[in-house]
Amino acid sequence: MAITKTWEINTLERELADGYVNKVIYRVKGIDGSEEKARATGEVELAKPDTLVPYKDLTESTVLGWVKTKLGTDEVAAIEKSLEDEIALINTPVEATGKPW
Repeated sequence: MAITKTWEINTLERELADGYVNKVIYRVKGIDGSEEKARATGEVELAKPDTLVPYKDLTESTVLGWVKTKLGTDEVAAIEKSLEDEIALINTPVEATGKPW
């Protein structure tokens, strides 16, 4: 089965005075079939933009766009590849522990 990478926002840190989101904590789930087998988490700090989106109007999709832009295409690809590699090792282990008796 194909591995699905699902990006989610875990939480936001913001300034109460104007709702400016200055830090985003995200997670990426690696799902094989219907089972989550790997997860990566991280955070990005955001520069204050000239025009703020009102906090109450933010959507997960909008914030994920900010996260991926901040990380850059190469880092997004590296995170997703790391999850794929981790799941490949779970599905087809190359090492084991134990005793032969």
